[in-house]
Amino acid sequence: MKRIYVESLGCAKNQVDSEILLTLARDAGWTPVAQASEADLIVVNSCGFIESAKKEAVDTFFSLRQAYADRKVVLAGCLAERYWDQLELPEADAIFGNRDLSAFTGLLERLESPHEGQIVLHPDYREGKDDCRRSQLLSRKGSAYVKISEGCDHRCAYCAIPLIRGPLRSRRQEDIIEEVKDLVSRGIWEINLVAQDLAAYGTDLTGGRSLFTDLVAKLAHLEGDFVIRMLYIHPDAFPEDLIPLVAKEEKILPYFDIPFQHSHPKVLRGMRRTGDRSSYVALIRRIRDAIPEAVVRSTLMLGFPGEDEEAFEDLKRFVDEAELDWMGSFTYSREEDTPAWAMRNQKEHDKAHRQAVKWQKELEERQSAITERRLGRFVGTTWRALVEEPIEGEDLAIARIYSQAPDVDGLTVIMGEGLKEGDVVKVGIRAVRGLDLEAVLIDG
Repeated sequence: MKRIYVESLGCAKNQVDSEILLTLARDAGWTPVAQASEADLIVVNSCGFIESAKKEAVDTFFSLRQAYADRKVVLAGCLAERYWDQLELPEADAIFGNRDLSAFTGLLERLESPHEGQIVLHPDYREGKDDCRRSQLLSRKGSAYVKISEGCDHRCAYCAIPLIRGPLRSRRQEDIIEEVKDLVSRGIWEINLVAQDLAAYGTDLTGGRSLFTDLVAKLAHLEGDFVIRMLYIHPDAFPEDLIPLVAKEEKILPYFDIPFQHSHPKVLRGMRRTGDRSSYVALIRRIRDAIPEAVVRSTLMLGFPGEDEEAFEDLKRFVDEAELDWMGSFTYSREEDTPAWAMRNQKEHDKAHRQAVKWQKELEERQSAITERRLGRFVGTTWRALVEEPIEGEDLAIARIYSQAPDVDGLTVIMGEGLKEGDVVKVGIRAVRGLDLEAVLIDG
């Protein structure tokens, strides 16, 4: 028996790739296993977006290589794609990029056949290829990610994604619709739409006009009991017609993940972004005025070249005015071959990074109080919840309601009997516990 294990690192889009690789391997006669210790072939599907992610990928690879010296280990994914011709990694049996996942079948054949030395494969995209079948999902039961496009055309100054994933490539609507139909037929309740920027969907096909709202409207009209969550919408290209659609369609969760990154014009212009604090706050208010129950999540970056005390004060004011429901933050990573690389040298970057870490802590403390206060509005309300993990030996389970995206937000603890992973139940929220909610089961 040929057994394969995939260690999936990085974002949800990478997870989709891992699921596709496992499906291709299964089609080729391999058996996916849950632990690396059980595998004959180990694939590290890496992230290469920022320095910390690259370090995690390398550390994970060597940890698995050392632990399983008698197995074959492949470095795949974003790190492999970005540095395929620069990596000095003889310990890897193969280096495999991520632009044409269908080539994985050929890689498996080569790994099984007698060969000398390391195999390096980094094929580019193929026109017309859209094989996104996934017989195995790595999400918890009842939830799945659906990637609607690949790559990005925004070219933000700090971002290495275009170097890794290439330009925007939108999938055909009919392929996405068929994929969602298939997932719903398999019992998936939560469809999480992902892309580098959901709002950019279709602009490569129409000469600049977004087709995202049209796509979401079609998905919302499909039959079945399911909901749609939208993850990652670029604020400078936010489709205004999306707001009334979400207000009207019950299947579209009123959850808006908008990565503002910063609020000060000087910093945003350096990032090659066009917004500012007032325009971003105005967008949030338009959403909340139309959809009172709307939840807004964002990510903010500290330490980008040009950020000074004045810019940070503006960012704190933005956090206070925006009253984000959820906020993630990270410090700027100086990435070679990006436009921002030349904005300062490494010594200047290291100094700015030390300050950014302090500012990040201050910002997160500020946001935690806002999030906890915002959570208070849920007390006394009822919602459907997706059960993620029953607690063994206890009449309670960990779950999520519409305001909580997988892996990044808080959770809901449900008091109730007989709950199973993947159950969709009605709960009543009775308390806020830090950044989590406490609920009781109303209807299973």
